Amino acid sequence: MTNEFEQLISLWFAEDIGDGDHTTLSCIPESAKGKSQLIIKEEGILAGVEVARRIFNAFDPELMMTVFIQDGAHVKPGDIAFVVEGKIQSLLQTERLMLNIMQRMSGVATRTNQYVKALEGTRTRVLDTRKTTPGLRLLEKEAVRIGGGVNHRVGLYDMILLKDNHVDFAGGIPNAINRAKEYLKEKGKDLKIEIEVRNFDELAQVMEVGGVDRIMLDNFTPENTKKAVEIIGGKYETESSGGITFDTLRTYAACGVDYISVGALTHSVKSLDMSFKAV
Repeated sequence: MTNEFEQLISLWFAEDIGDGDHTTLSCIPESAKGKSQLIIKEEGILAGVEVARRIFNAFDPELMMTVFIQDGAHVKPGDIAFVVEGKIQSLLQTERLMLNIMQRMSGVATRTNQYVKALEGTRTRVLDTRKTTPGLRLLEKEAVRIGGGVNHRVGLYDMILLKDNHVDFAGGIPNAINRAKEYLKEKGKDLKIEIEVRNFDELAQVMEVGGVDRIMLDNFTPENTKKAVEIIGGKYETESSGGITFDTLRTYAACGVDYISVGALTHSVKSLDMSFKAV
């Protein structure tokens, strides 16, 4: 989150402020100073404090932020996460953008933490997916990490994931794997290869061809997942995906898979309620 993040902040402010926050500019003197505090209104995991700091600093470097609760902390209604002092015009113009980011990130972190706690005592880790809000992927994946989850690939560029459509278009498991390996060698790239299998026949083909790092068991029942993990025998990392709910999460973990990927960590999350009020 370096140059790309700074560009995002500029776009977010352009979207919200346009040619000026005329409400604030019309009734608040430019020289007026004040203080606002972030009040938590719902129990959960706090995320986005450091992002908020960067938003305030990008808009007005003279805003002074005092943090009381850090990212990753468990919060409850009434908690004060931080206080910001400076120009009232700046406080009002940054309020909604900061809240939108923090509420979204905290919602993702809270949901992730629920899944992480459900897996306590097992060896299985929960993974996020690419089912993210366009433009907010880096923030949502950071929120997953803050909530105790593990980031899967960031995008299409940092890992090879041969899914069902890739396999079908490539003409089968052997073709897909071999072409991926040849491509990496030709391009001089060092990327992990993961392949999705839909049944035991495809799994047998992967075991025969080899050359991958992780096998994704797509829409396998818990019974078949356990059988597949035994067949793989620790030779490759394993990941369960598809049709897994919060209620069945631990059942799949009991099968011995290394990871369970959950799109719901980011694609259908309720934001955590909080407000930014004048002191």
